[in-house]
Amino acid sequence: MTISCWRADGIQASREDLDRALPGIMAAPKDGAAIGMLCLRPGNGERRFVGSIEVTHDRGIPGERWNTRPWLTLPDGAPDPRIQICILQERVLEAIWLDRENTVHPGDTFIVDMDLSEPNLKAGQLLQAGSAVLQVSDLFNDACVKWKVRYGAAARDWVNASENRHLRLRGILCSVQRDGIIRNGDRLTKVDPATL
Repeated sequence: MTISCWRADGIQASREDLDRALPGIMAAPKDGAAIGMLCLRPGNGERRFVGSIEVTHDRGIPGERWNTRPWLTLPDGAPDPRIQICILQERVLEAIWLDRENTVHPGDTFIVDMDLSEPNLKAGQLLQAGSAVLQVSDLFNDACVKWKVRYGAAARDWVNASENRHLRLRGILCSVQRDGIIRNGDRLTKVDPATL
């Protein structure tokens, strides 16, 4: 299924609503949560929800815009691998995506009910996702202008508030360390590098 929608004229959460959601968000499981809502972004504003995706170290997600139109590049102009995969916490999605008829899904690679905060997932942490291995980036996802338009200024301010930055409420960015297939229902688990 492909969804194309840029409107954001529906209900948006207030900062008070979002702050009230924080205890539940912080109570998410620390490891081993089910992956869901796998999403491909074939074009601007388009979302295609699929049962599985291929991820590769060299190409990110084949067919996605990372290879051709990345928002961050290396000094030589090549796509920055630290932004190959985007992961958003399910409880955050529930808090911000209130009008699902008129407002597009944020476009993260997948959604997971897991604590994505810095204390739980340090930069460099390896994660098993299906047969793939991902590495948590050192980049902070500060929510782009599109996030503000779609979910409101309060949602962007909430993500970037100094007291919330360590929670990574906009999710985490990852690079692909080992090629593989990720399927809906696979578990996202922390990996000890010594076991690889």
